Amino acid sequence: MLVYKGVRFFNNIDTNQTTMPRTSELLMPAGNLQKLKMAILYGADAVYLGTPDMSLRTKSAFSLEEVVEGVEFCHKHGKRAYLTLNLFSHNKDVAKLEEYIDTVRKVKPDGLIIADPGIFQYVKDRAPELELHISTQANVCSYLSVDFWQKQGASLVVLAREVTYAELAEIRQHCPDVKLEAFVHGAMCMTYSGRCMLSNYMVERGANQGNCANSCRWNYKVHMKLKDGSIQEIPLNEHTKEMFEFFLEEGVREGELMPIEENERGTYILNAKDLCLMPKLDDYLKIGIDSLKVEGRNKSQYYVGLVARAYRRAIDAYYADPENWDYKPYMDELYKVQNRGYSLAFHDGRLTNMAHNYEDTHSLAEYEFAGLVNAVDDEFIYMQVKNKIVAGDVLEFVPPSSDHTILLRIYEFHDAAKDIVTESVSAGQQPVIKIPLGLFDQEDTSGFKELMPELTIVRKEKALTKDEFDRIKLDKEAHAIEMGGGSQISYDKRLDSLQTSLDAQLADRVPKTPRIGIEGCCGKGCNGCLMFWHDPLYEKARELMKAKKQGQMLDRDMKSEAKVS
Repeated sequence: MLVYKGVRFFNNIDTNQTTMPRTSELLMPAGNLQKLKMAILYGADAVYLGTPDMSLRTKSAFSLEEVVEGVEFCHKHGKRAYLTLNLFSHNKDVAKLEEYIDTVRKVKPDGLIIADPGIFQYVKDRAPELELHISTQANVCSYLSVDFWQKQGASLVVLAREVTYAELAEIRQHCPDVKLEAFVHGAMCMTYSGRCMLSNYMVERGANQGNCANSCRWNYKVHMKLKDGSIQEIPLNEHTKEMFEFFLEEGVREGELMPIEENERGTYILNAKDLCLMPKLDDYLKIGIDSLKVEGRNKSQYYVGLVARAYRRAIDAYYADPENWDYKPYMDELYKVQNRGYSLAFHDGRLTNMAHNYEDTHSLAEYEFAGLVNAVDDEFIYMQVKNKIVAGDVLEFVPPSSDHTILLRIYEFHDAAKDIVTESVSAGQQPVIKIPLGLFDQEDTSGFKELMPELTIVRKEKALTKDEFDRIKLDKEAHAIEMGGGSQISYDKRLDSLQTSLDAQLADRVPKTPRIGIEGCCGKGCNGCLMFWHDPLYEKARELMKAKKQGQMLDRDMKSEAKVS
């Protein structure tokens, strides 16, 4: 038996105990300064952020100076800021470490998230006052590994997504004096916490350097090679689909044939659904997991704000009344945020068949980002438009400090800059419209200034295509089955409906971005882009990158100048 702060932990792992040894923080991603501020506004206790060249998100929009500004903003508002220094360093990265550490140590971040043992030791020697956190990229899955990193000087360990809840509870028992962090929401990688070479192989973009091309989410088709050397696609239609069956045979399992299933649209065989542990959040709060982490530094402001709001309210509701806590109201909110379908992933151990989406890879929701409140005065709400809005749409204002939203059906749009009124407005130039407070005839608008501060989110229902509607219904049925309810018969019917609607719009699909070869490199200088860092074509560009400040990438004009013809 172990004793921690008066709470008894037994070796038989009582995962149903309800005494809370410590409270859990909500940790949100911050891909830029605005997202950082939105995360804090909507309830995050802490955020994690980093520059694109020294962390595992090359699309992160932070310069080193903005990282400092972000940390100062968090501390000003009584929140914590963790910096991601979790790249696996190559020799070219080492030269940047001195400036990085000497700059950030001045604002005293609450922790540096590190995966590389060399960087860990470097920071420990150069800035011993900084807390060191072990990244999920280190693939920590046992209490032995947690104990190892604690003895090296780590104050917090982020556990791999592959750790089950039973394992997590056991780690908590064996390691009561180190902080533990676990992912509760966000995208799932098809391999061990990003340890993947698929993106490198397919498009020369390093997944483990934060530049993954998400090759696992592409559509794959079966082809056959004939004996004359020619390669042909196998047509699967009403005339041929019964003629073929395809199997894999592994070398030491002779005669054990594993079927490959595909239809005429191909298959997304590696496409994992998104992690969502909201239905099991009380498990993590019961055993006092120190930090509950949400993935998504590349996600939108809409995602950051609404996911933070849902988990903030769920956590607070549990601490207020754990016996009567119910996840369903908060789960409904998460379905209004784009997702690939939700799964409990490894929480209960083995992944179920419901944890993958073999039919479609898009992130979908029944609602979409309508805009952000810029300001509220005595007459108007000023809203920056983020998606097209037409006369008759219902806007839903989502205040960060209230459980309730405010609805308004709107019929015309007054452009604040051009002083013109239209019956629709598009997001192209991100115009600001002004909405008269008098339209809210069912609301007391006297408190709107406090209720809807700058960056308040506005959403609206999304006009779904038939296949999108069918996908969402299928995802919800799969989630119900994974939770022990639902109906397999209903699931099969919804699957048939989705397959039919996808077939109907198959001919309209075209890829938006290059898939293979040198054309896939944007030339910005992303860390982990093998084309940029090794191809002679970008030799001049690499020299220009050396003169850029940390966190800055090449802009469009510099890219064209830097290319060698």
